[in-house]
Amino acid sequence: MKKVYHPAASRGHANHGWLESYHSFSFANYYNPERMQFGTLRVLNDDRVAAGMGFGTHSHNNMEIISIPLHGDLEHKDSMGNTTVIREGDVQVMSAGTGVNHSEYNKNKDRDVAFLQIWILPKEVNVTPRYDQITLNPSNLKDQWHTLLGPEGKHNGLWIHQDSWFHMGDFKKGVSMPYNIRETGNGLYIFVLEGKATVDGETLERRDALGLWDFDNIEFHIEQDSRILLMEVPFSN
Repeated sequence: MKKVYHPAASRGHANHGWLESYHSFSFANYYNPERMQFGTLRVLNDDRVAAGMGFGTHSHNNMEIISIPLHGDLEHKDSMGNTTVIREGDVQVMSAGTGVNHSEYNKNKDRDVAFLQIWILPKEVNVTPRYDQITLNPSNLKDQWHTLLGPEGKHNGLWIHQDSWFHMGDFKKGVSMPYNIRETGNGLYIFVLEGKATVDGETLERRDALGLWDFDNIEFHIEQDSRILLMEVPFSN
């Protein structure tokens, strides 16, 4: 097994007033040649947007974009004709493919919105753009890994154009939980949203991350009540 540890404090940080963002990998004005990506995981931004503010219309192409709200309401509009609001408990997927324009705004005028924006490099380019979202059942996350998304043709729920699997779980202190890699050759990027857990001898706390590869299974030991996001991604595209 090989691994890389990314403590929360090592992330890039940008504060634009209306937007505060922490970058796990090089993004915008944050550049670290040792933090370009983890396999096909290219971007993991931990964003907080002020009340009534947001990202104006901008374009993407040939990227799988996943948004996971942590609190508040985020309004999404795109050139495919979608106008939606996503909030805590939702997961949104957009395949940019040949190109899509979209905007994202904090729907509320009295509180901020926090969300993760994640970019995955696709296994095929210039696909037809598409959009989808789901609402999670919180009971499905209790002391188990719940699948948020998977590869096209291999998962009945949200899917993307890549052999990636995302899982999330809410765990009570004292729980031990295994994880078995889903696709041979994939790596696993572990992101602790809240709480504290030990994985392969590494203690991870809030917003710490651990990347693992060249392994088949791993055991999680939950030290405090925790919410953990797993991103299993290919190491070659």
